[in-house]
Amino acid sequence: MPAVVIVGAQWGDEGKGKATDILGSRVDYVVKFNGGNNAGHTVVIGDQKYALHLLPSGILSPGCVPVIGNGVVVDLKVLFEEIDGLEERGIDTSKLVISANAHVIADYNRTMDKVAERFLGSRKIGTTGRGIGPTYADKMNRLGIRVQDLFDEKILRQKVEGALELKNQILSKIYNRRSVEVDEVVEELLTYVDRLRPMVADTPLLLHDALRDGKTVLLEAGQATLLDVDHGTYPFVTSSSATTGGACTGSGIAPTEITRVIGIVKAYATRVGEGPFPTELFDDDGERLRANGAEFGTTTGRPRRCGWYDAPIARYAARINGVTDFVLTKLDVLTGWDEIPVCVAYDVDGERVDEMPMTQTGFHHAKPIYEMFPGWHEDISGARTFDDLPQAAQDYVLALEKISGARISTIGVGPDREQSIVRHDLL
Repeated sequence: MPAVVIVGAQWGDEGKGKATDILGSRVDYVVKFNGGNNAGHTVVIGDQKYALHLLPSGILSPGCVPVIGNGVVVDLKVLFEEIDGLEERGIDTSKLVISANAHVIADYNRTMDKVAERFLGSRKIGTTGRGIGPTYADKMNRLGIRVQDLFDEKILRQKVEGALELKNQILSKIYNRRSVEVDEVVEELLTYVDRLRPMVADTPLLLHDALRDGKTVLLEAGQATLLDVDHGTYPFVTSSSATTGGACTGSGIAPTEITRVIGIVKAYATRVGEGPFPTELFDDDGERLRANGAEFGTTTGRPRRCGWYDAPIARYAARINGVTDFVLTKLDVLTGWDEIPVCVAYDVDGERVDEMPMTQTGFHHAKPIYEMFPGWHEDISGARTFDDLPQAAQDYVLALEKISGARISTIGVGPDREQSIVRHDLL
């Protein structure tokens, strides 16, 4: 049976959580394969709103097994706080499985993240300060702590000692901070062992067997294509692979198992943090998009930067990920505009560029070339079929489909899981 990937096709916050939740009742496993608690998914079910940060969205689907893959970095304190919060609201989290090879965020990683960002000043990246980047850096430097290490105190202590040997020099001599005690870190991490142990498994083997048994596995990205460490707007990116390629390395599922790639795009564009954003709006339209779309970060609460839909970015994401289907979210937010601009290309130093510029400099200099589309004023939140949409909204969707590189299979017209229009089945 298939492995299906869901990825963000812009800068994140596109509504991946809702898309995963819509499919949750029809899949057997939902796997988070990258990132940590630096990204959030908001899922609305009836009158209940759930803000998920570290847990896969599949945690809300009763028949689904949620999996935290080996490509994720795990803050154990946040993990158990999030589990407890859901349990208090009547959500069963007992099926959660965590990869033995996932890396653990230690307290010193959070410290390094915050002091380094302050030290950068005007050159800051715009991180969430949750230790994600430093934990991935430790992973690549082979100084990381994995979940399995917590079950062998001797190995855990050796790894913490190795990591702090250099970090304490940096903290004390460069940042003028106190050194971190090895015992302090080890003792904190060991407090989680008893509760953590029953959740841990060889998840690549688990998922391999599930696929062999005819199960459907949904792979859920954190962040998005334009925040991918290789393919995003570097250096203003996250520290992991948020694309289809990352789904394979972050879960242990082979590329040949993936049968469909679903890209999530908003009907406009948003971004959190620093970095280039060609269609960003600094006027009343930008404020209106932010207000209408409730564009504030699920994890940080930061106001999101808002702009018009960017087709070159969508085409880029379609190519990088092999997108077979787009889910277009928040179409309802655009209700009320007489005309809606769509970026169809860029002007880069006087030259028209139809695709993502190759260089960082080119993208920084890119100015949007807009095509205007008629807007609509009818309330579309109750639409359940494509024909229910006003003609101008239908035309807008079809125009985006034509210039974005893949078919638009589902359209979101409100925050609730039921407020969706399905044009093509996603599974």
